[in-house]
Order: sequence, then structure tokens, then C-alpha cells
Amino acid sequence: MTMLTDYGKTVKHRLIDLGMTQKQLQDAITAKTGLYCDTSNLGKILTGQLGSARIIAAINDILGIDKEDSA
Repeated sequence: MTMLTDYGKTVKHRLIDLGMTQKQLQDAITAKTGLYCDTSNLGKILTGQLGSARIIAAINDILGIDKEDSA
């Protein structure tokens, strides 16, 4: 099993803080960017296997994560 990056941990903690599910985040990413985001895509971003700048920017905006936390 691939481990979460520090950014992935930040996202997971923020989801908990907001009472938001990963599915809700995926749907919000798709609505915001027009890019399809499923469990696989999100998992790869949270583990550092995928680095889509548009999706990461959308995650940061949706969850209110500072840019320096996504580095």
C-alpha cells in the first residue's frame, strides 16, 4: 500500500475538520474544473503518484488549504 504524502495527510485532516467525504470532494473537483475526478485519481494525488496542477489547485480552493501546504 502506498503511503500518503504530507499533502495527502493535510487533505485528509481538512476533510475531517469540514465533515466532508472524499466523494463530496471528488464531486466538487469535477464541478469546479470540468475534469473527471474519481477515487483512483484522488488517491494518486494524495500519495504523490499524480500531480495535476488544476486538480490540486481545486482541492486547495475547496478545502481552504494554503499553497505552501500543497508543496
